Amino acid sequence: QVQLVESGGGLVQAGGSLRLSCAASGRTFSRYAMGWFRQAPGKEREFVARISRSGPSTYTDSVKGRFTISRDNAKNTVYLQMNSLKPDDTAVYLCAATDLWAPTASPYDYDSWGQGTQVTVSS
Repeated sequence: QVQLVESGGGLVQAGGSLRLSCAASGRTFSRYAMGWFRQAPGKEREFVARISRSGPSTYTDSVKGRFTISRDNAKNTVYLQMNSLKPDDTAVYLCAATDLWAPTASPYDYDSWGQGTQVTVSS
């Protein structure tokens, strides 16, 4: 497993932007596929985006065209750039890692999790 620490959350008005970061421990960051999930109060954990070891990424439909996931293996960090934020994007955002070659959108495919960072979008 790998230890993950998220940062970059906060309060932003609708239409604004935030960039989340997730720093990973260890020297084998490049062997992990990375994902971002979010969880709003009273709701299940929801897949947001994932990026493979080599770079291809996948997004849930509600964030396509607004969010971009990227990774910097030299810095052991994965990012989530969030633009055109909406109140519905309000949630705790969690970073996750897996050594599966082709993880699905299920949180059960991921075995390392950060503590989460709060994103609040006001209308």
